[in-house]
Amino acid sequence: MFGLFLIAATFIIPFDADASSHREAPFIANDPLADNTDLYAFRSPDDPDYITIIANYIPFQLPNGGPNYYQFGEDVRYEIHIDNDVSTPGDDIIYRFTFKRDIEDPSTFFNIRLGQENLSTTYNIRKSTDGGETFQKILQYGQVPPYNIGPRSIGGPVGLAGNTYEELVNLAIRDTWTGEKVFCGPVDDPFFVDLGGIFDLGDAPRQNGAPRDGVSCYNVNTIALKIPISNLQKDGLDVSQADGILDSDFVIGVWASASRRKIRVLTHNPDNIATKGIENTQGQWVQISRIGMPLTNEAVIPVCDKDYWNALTPYSEDPAHFNYFYNPELALYMDDDLFGPAVPALSPLRIQRNSLQGFDFGNGQDGL
Repeated sequence: MFGLFLIAATFIIPFDADASSHREAPFIANDPLADNTDLYAFRSPDDPDYITIIANYIPFQLPNGGPNYYQFGEDVRYEIHIDNDVSTPGDDIIYRFTFKRDIEDPSTFFNIRLGQENLSTTYNIRKSTDGGETFQKILQYGQVPPYNIGPRSIGGPVGLAGNTYEELVNLAIRDTWTGEKVFCGPVDDPFFVDLGGIFDLGDAPRQNGAPRDGVSCYNVNTIALKIPISNLQKDGLDVSQADGILDSDFVIGVWASASRRKIRVLTHNPDNIATKGIENTQGQWVQISRIGMPLTNEAVIPVCDKDYWNALTPYSEDPAHFNYFYNPELALYMDDDLFGPAVPALSPLRIQRNSLQGFDFGNGQDGL
């Protein structure tokens, strides 16, 4: 979870967003539909009375990955969590998204044909303002726009015909009953991050050659909310009532998660076409992915604890993990007394010794 000043300048991203969390843990790497990739929160540049929160899921989507492309999971609960009151433990506001797919033309393998879309996806939003005790439905049958398959499928007479893709996206922006604007759908992954170099033992910036954008030309599925600041402020106050930029009553924390049912049953009944190949889920919901500060689980938590970390909340952190933050692995490669030469790309970040009038910032030293 990260803090956000609602009353900052035009907009603010309250973390150094230089990497994101794609396939960051062994378990979630096998479950891309529930994989949080990025989280953004900032003052809306088009309207400073609003905060925009964007949670991305489903990494490394090939735009030409037909015929089924990529949809939000029907059996995944996607949530955006907000803490706006430091005096009370846990979340204060939760937005819960659930999705449903429909097959409009079962006679074809094409995703779009003759004005119909297969795996057409709609969603409902439920909102809690009491920490998850109760939920109110604030939007029903929101529409996820189709994948931008190509000109024949989107605008051609044998496809959807009649709308450009930009028009379809704009039609998918909806207003909730409680004042939020929302969009859910496929978008270009906005990061530039040299994943190949980073995971080649920290060859970033690359010692030989220019950096390469590891997510270039890949898509993600986004959940975007534009929320009035008065909806987020714990007493419903307008931003003009804030007592300066550090007014603690106008600070929120934001994180996002994905959960699945505990039990999954695959039905195989070749004699009954109605149940052939049907998947059923039941039981309690179990959180299997989360993100607040990008890169935390990807490059701070070691592989032995990554799945466990994804199952926790910001309010139930395991103190055993604190040492990973106090002594992060990457810091070892910034100290020439230890493993610095193993990662030459980090040489510009070498720990300074005897700087600031003799303070030693070497590994294991007291520093300041």
